[in-house]
Amino acid sequence: MGEKITKIQSLAELNKIKEEEIRRMSIQDGVRIVVGLGTCGVAAGAQPVYDAIAEYIKENGMQDRVLLEETGCVGICQYEPVVEVYEPNIRTTYVHMTVESALRVMKQHIQGGNPIAEFTIGSSKNGR
Repeated sequence: MGEKITKIQSLAELNKIKEEEIRRMSIQDGVRIVVGLGTCGVAAGAQPVYDAIAEYIKENGMQDRVLLEETGCVGICQYEPVVEVYEPNIRTTYVHMTVESALRVMKQHIQGGNPIAEFTIGSSKNGR
């Protein structure tokens, strides 16, 4: 969101963008995290959640195995902020995320390999 659009001035710039996209898409054995930053997500506090996850990835040197992306409306507004974790053959949808719960997901699920059931969309605690 809010990305600045710039004109590509040279073939070298285009190749640099191409290489970065290839690197970004090649994190196939790693983890892809998607945060809903549509209007409802932002209103519910998704931007600080996204920023905290981005900072955690950077501080812990996880850029080569964790890809963080933003998306628009996820379609489940009542559960925002929503964070989806994609691992090979599995997706975990975390709902009602806060900065604190997102950091716990990063530590326990992403680094520790243990998803946190109480934060998932299927948890009875999240059927608000």
